[in-house]
Amino acid sequence: MERIEESHYYHIYNRGNNRENIFFEHANYLYFLKLLKKHIEPNCSIFCYCLLPNHFHLLLRINDNLSNPSQQFSYLFNAYTKAMNLKYHRTGSIFQKPFKRIKINKEDYLRSLVLYIHLNPEHHSMSDNFSQYPYSSYNSFLSNSATKLKREEVISWFDNLENFEYIHK
Repeated sequence: MERIEESHYYHIYNRGNNRENIFFEHANYLYFLKLLKKHIEPNCSIFCYCLLPNHFHLLLRINDNLSNPSQQFSYLFNAYTKAMNLKYHRTGSIFQKPFKRIKINKEDYLRSLVLYIHLNPEHHSMSDNFSQYPYSSYNSFLSNSATKLKREEVISWFDNLENFEYIHK
């Protein structure tokens, strides 16, 4: 598995062991996002995400001067696993190891990946309408609410918000 390097964009994704669920109820999704904010956000710029019952996708850029980026993901996965094991009286890892990562070098691929991540709920039949899926960053781009997502940068990849929406549909 390729080492994660600072100053690069990555598609980070993982799923549950044996393709089992990693999120069991609404609160789990929120807790994962809270841990993402704690362990990943200080070390990465997050561009978009989607959390599905048995897997997740993140598009992010690793910050400069981060000596061991993979360690931050280890903290995230371990903290989430410990909490779920305690809450649901289970043992063992929730996630497959190692987590998957694809280094992104082309802006065209970034745009395609944003679409892929946001459309994932429809692709996996979790929703008839990806824009209504509650555990995706899509609606954060349409909102004026404060967000740590790199909203303006992502929209600029699509030229403007109208085109961002149009290409998603």
